[in-house]
Amino acid sequence: MMRISVIIISRNTEEFMTDCLDSLVSQSRKPDELIVVDAESTDSTQAIVRKFAKEHPFIKLYVKALHKGESRNFGVKQASGDIVAFVDADVIVNSLWTEEMLKAFADPKVHAVAGKEVRMGYHGFASLKRVPLTHKGYDVTFPSVNIAYRKEVFEAVQGFDPWFKEAEDVDMNFRVVDAGHHLIYWEKAIVYHRVRSSFGGFFKQAFWYGFGRKELTLRHGQLWHKYEPMEMVRVSREESIWKIVRLAISSFGYMFCLVVGKKQKAKDKLRQSKVSER
Repeated sequence: MMRISVIIISRNTEEFMTDCLDSLVSQSRKPDELIVVDAESTDSTQAIVRKFAKEHPFIKLYVKALHKGESRNFGVKQASGDIVAFVDADVIVNSLWTEEMLKAFADPKVHAVAGKEVRMGYHGFASLKRVPLTHKGYDVTFPSVNIAYRKEVFEAVQGFDPWFKEAEDVDMNFRVVDAGHHLIYWEKAIVYHRVRSSFGGFFKQAFWYGFGRKELTLRHGQLWHKYEPMEMVRVSREESIWKIVRLAISSFGYMFCLVVGKKQKAKDKLRQSKVSER
């Protein structure tokens, strides 16, 4: 039987961690191990995880001051499962989630599985859909809030790229698909994800959304032909004017990343020239 390791990264998530862990220890088929990598939280997050770990030995806590991609990569290095699955601390996992993930991987041709994300919270924010980015016929924008990979595939593409501040999950999927691996969507593997609860949180998320999309072009070259432009501005019945607001704010993040990226390239070029002079 395949073993599955679930990895959660956290930083001051005391508000959500109890519900998340409750849902994972109540699975119809419990994970073989649950790894929490905490980036030195200053609230009670670590205490909550340790309390669960005393009652459920398959839960392990590691405290490392790492960024998102680095934290997930560290978690995978500790994992013993054939499948490494990722959820965020602010989700509640459906009771059949682990079982359904393993069903999806029963097909040996499947190398990565994206589960269904049901958003909870203010309708204006929860109704917003992802803008797809397709590569080799696959939508690669499935977020790390609910996704799993065969560990051998994860290691083959060298995991998440720590260079990314945002969009490291999209980049990961892009490289998995680019390497010829098969990524599927399995709607029966469900997590319930809380959306931002304040306007400030929504604006911040939208800004970094745009920042991440520009990071992708800096890493992979021009990607506009991989989008459906009208999907960026089309507002469906389920969505609201907040989609336009998100687009406007994300454009600032996109331009900010462009400026930062150019400065970083200039610094790298100067550094390389100094090294060559030596």
